[in-house]
Amino acid sequence: MTKTPCKFFVLRYAPDAVKNEFINIGLVLLPPAGSAQVRFTHDWSRVRCLDPEADLEVLQALESDLREKLHEMNGDHDFILRRIQDSFSNALQTSEFQACLAESPASEADELAHLYLERPKRRQSRTLSTRQAIFQRMRSEFESAGVWPVLRKEIAASEYTRNGDPLKIDCGYSPNGTVKLFHAVSLQSDVNVAKVLAFSFPQIAEGIRAAQGKQTQLTAVVEDGLPEDDEAVHYARETLSQHSIAIVPVIQMPEIARTAAQELGIG
Repeated sequence: MTKTPCKFFVLRYAPDAVKNEFINIGLVLLPPAGSAQVRFTHDWSRVRCLDPEADLEVLQALESDLREKLHEMNGDHDFILRRIQDSFSNALQTSEFQACLAESPASEADELAHLYLERPKRRQSRTLSTRQAIFQRMRSEFESAGVWPVLRKEIAASEYTRNGDPLKIDCGYSPNGTVKLFHAVSLQSDVNVAKVLAFSFPQIAEGIRAAQGKQTQLTAVVEDGLPEDDEAVHYARETLSQHSIAIVPVIQMPEIARTAAQELGIG
């Protein structure tokens, strides 16, 4: 099918002119002929987070109001922007016009609305927050033991493997001729992290041995109370163990932190 050149802009809610923070709430696609395509968000929670005092009823009513105004303006792009800026409050902004090609203006508007108006997938957010919670607990225990400031952080695997290796180990230290590394891992949320560690650790250990003449220990700090009958968790544990990576639940971090303090002569 022949694609039609169209233009679109995003409507933003920006309640504080000084901070200039905004949330995308709407999108308008203008084909060279035919009706404008208007799409608005259906998730107003982000607006409420940005501005707890936002009048959501007024913002939701903008969709029909905007359709009427666009119908009256008959495709005059510059006039459309001026009228929107004049008609709506200062809390609303419009992006610059952007060009796109569309087989169907309605379908293209749906695609653009998905891109600009919807939040990222929640599954990823849960995965990141689980690992982050483990990391924060690990850091907190190291801080309580007084050793966090002297630990190495975000240790780049590429120092010991090869250029381009993106892995960074959370933290570590080197007592008595041994390098001890610690990395927060969510086995329930992302088994792939276990595979990455298992693949990388032998190369990291060999690189450290060659560069510093030291043996290396890597500990994966994981969730408490992991289910024994979960096949994915069992696979992750087995994969880590096969590559000599220790696995400890985060509840054991106080003991690990105390050991670190003793070995580093702190406290």
